[in-house]
Amino acid sequence: MPTGIIESLDHEARGVARLEGKTVFVEGALPGERVDYSCYRKKPAYEIARLDRVVEASASRIEPGCPHFGVCGGCSMQHIDPPAQVAAKQRLLEANLWHLGRLTAGQVYAPIHGLPWGYRFRARLSARMVPKKGGMLIGFHERKSSYVADMRQCPILPEHVSGLLLPLRELIAALSIRTAMPQIELAAGETMTALALRVLEPPDAADEALLRAFADRHGVVFYLQPHGPASVFRFHPLDGRKLSYRLPDYGIEHFFSPTDFTQVNHAVNRVLVRRAMTLLDAREGERVADMFCGIGNFTLPIARSGARALGIEGSPELTRRARENAAANGLGDRVDYLAANLFEATPESLAALGRFDKMLIDPPREGAAELVKALGEDGPWRIVYVSCNPATLARDAAILVHQKGYCLRGAGVVNMFPNTSHVESIALFEKA
Repeated sequence: MPTGIIESLDHEARGVARLEGKTVFVEGALPGERVDYSCYRKKPAYEIARLDRVVEASASRIEPGCPHFGVCGGCSMQHIDPPAQVAAKQRLLEANLWHLGRLTAGQVYAPIHGLPWGYRFRARLSARMVPKKGGMLIGFHERKSSYVADMRQCPILPEHVSGLLLPLRELIAALSIRTAMPQIELAAGETMTALALRVLEPPDAADEALLRAFADRHGVVFYLQPHGPASVFRFHPLDGRKLSYRLPDYGIEHFFSPTDFTQVNHAVNRVLVRRAMTLLDAREGERVADMFCGIGNFTLPIARSGARALGIEGSPELTRRARENAAANGLGDRVDYLAANLFEATPESLAALGRFDKMLIDPPREGAAELVKALGEDGPWRIVYVSCNPATLARDAAILVHQKGYCLRGAGVVNMFPNTSHVESIALFEKA
């Protein structure tokens, strides 16, 4: 059984050790620890190992706060105290910028972080009947598995949502379509909680009665989704409060559907928007683009600043919702929206949009390589880039700096998903 010293964490929160010139990724080990481990996958350049014993523990090691940690695949960092989690993510961001982009930020921004528990206002849970495990299971997948974890609570969900897990088991198990309902989309807003059921078969009259009774008893709203995300519709109650989240600093309330993309952590999102608006510094008379705008999370604060905003999003459904939100917040005359595939951006397609003074980019994990490649000499002089993948941020940053003449003024992490290895970040670029 090898013993090793852990040097750092990788992007999956595994400890990194060296053994005879080979990198070893040790699951569950922390930087600075001396551990015994067993390798279960060996490749020419690296090995993957499980932790057998902590010989010398890190001061950052803590007792996980969830009884399902280690089995459920939803979290991978609960054994690390929250400040150390943030520091590890900052180091990972800096390492990606340097090793993938050969870049060092001019300034390291103070990390954005919040409460480590009860923060996740959105979640996609699987539902599966497993007689060998007692019947209906509802939860995240088990770690590195397609099996559904036997979850009885989830501390990263709001307490009232976590408390629905066991009652939902009983409800779904009682439905005639229990084997044709593989997924539940949880979405908690400011004033209501929605449960969108992915239904492969329509519920019968008895099912509908059970759903209505559950919604009334627990104060939730059921949606049904027979096909893709756009097919979702409100089932019961039909009237009443709507899903929304607020940005109090800007007097904005965003309304959304349970299958729309929104940030899962409302509190951290508020701080992130504030940071992005400070860095962007949009002003009266400026024209600002919000690329991959979604339902307008950043677009409407840009417009509230007095600038003229154009939001571009690949999904026509999200673009429609963004227009509705602009009108609902009294900003319809300061915002334009366009549905376009930014993964296919070209210099010609960007030139057709006209010149922008500034730009905010908030892409999915794939990043925005084609978009930044398409920027011309008259591109925006300031760009704020919000990323959910440090590797693609580093790649795109290298294009901006080494090919497009920008400077990386600053970068910092955003701990949108505490207790997980997911790293979000924000970076500022300016024309040199």
